[in-house]
Amino acid sequence: MSRARLKAGVWLAVLTLLPFFMLLSLLKGSAALSVTDLWQGSDLSRRILYELRLPRILLVMLSGGLLAITGAVVQALFRNPLADPGLIGVSGGAALAAVAWQVTVSATIGAGVVASFGMPLAAFVGGMLVTFMVIRIARSASGISSLTLLLTGIAINAIAAAGIAGLKYLSDSMTLRQVTFWLMGNVQGASWWSVLTLLLISMVFVPVLIRYAAQLNLLLLGEQQAYLLGVDVKAIQQRLVLITALMVGAVVSMVGLIGFVGLVVPHIVRLINGPDNRFLLPISFLLGALLLLVADLVARVVASPAELPIGLITALIGGPVFLVMIAYRQRERG
Repeated sequence: MSRARLKAGVWLAVLTLLPFFMLLSLLKGSAALSVTDLWQGSDLSRRILYELRLPRILLVMLSGGLLAITGAVVQALFRNPLADPGLIGVSGGAALAAVAWQVTVSATIGAGVVASFGMPLAAFVGGMLVTFMVIRIARSASGISSLTLLLTGIAINAIAAAGIAGLKYLSDSMTLRQVTFWLMGNVQGASWWSVLTLLLISMVFVPVLIRYAAQLNLLLLGEQQAYLLGVDVKAIQQRLVLITALMVGAVVSMVGLIGFVGLVVPHIVRLINGPDNRFLLPISFLLGALLLLVADLVARVVASPAELPIGLITALIGGPVFLVMIAYRQRERG
């Protein structure tokens, strides 16, 4: 099969499966609904559809798309297929700030408007502060050192993990349960406000990332080669790291920590069509949305009427898939 036909087949498959699983997610759950309920159901069914399930589905899709495309960008920037947006410390910083808010402020003031909006804001601010700190440490006269950036991110993640463990130890049983579920990915509190926030971020920054696809292709040749070919390596590194940090911080602030999406999805696309970022970035966004939508459907259905954390499902799916891909690459090299 030619490369053009393969690309067309991938686009067709993703664009076909997305609406199919969206419809399936609308109808399946603890309260099973029919297709006719979409337009002539009871008041209860309409509330379930349009106040609970639809914002959750859209939030899950936007989160998966943003995690996948930022994973593809980070892997291209560092020329490392094992890189992940959380590797530079953004997710860890956002999670630490959110848990600190939940254990200290939310546990004191209880539920309310301040508590509802405070944790996402704290997670976002924490992620951005960590990003600025990591960039400041990794920046030199010649640009941002990829190795220093990754090592600093690893250290930040270790500090954040220790901080989260200490906060969990100091929290009461109810707060500990809430924090634990949030850290495993929590989309039960999806609202139209959170959907609108991620939608605006996607509309603004996803086209910006796709516009840098050609430069990212040149960066795959190495920083010196890209510089000789006219790429402002230093400026691109700074812009893309900040943009990916903003996007990941926003996702973590809304749905908690969800792993493997940013790592596995770009790998799958590369196995299908190679490393061309002009195709990799947009299809990663759609495939990430599809993967997380399927994971959320499984989380809601497999233990109905209870729900499993979506992060648990992505780990159970992403871990084995990633191991299979590593084995496949090793066999190719062998």
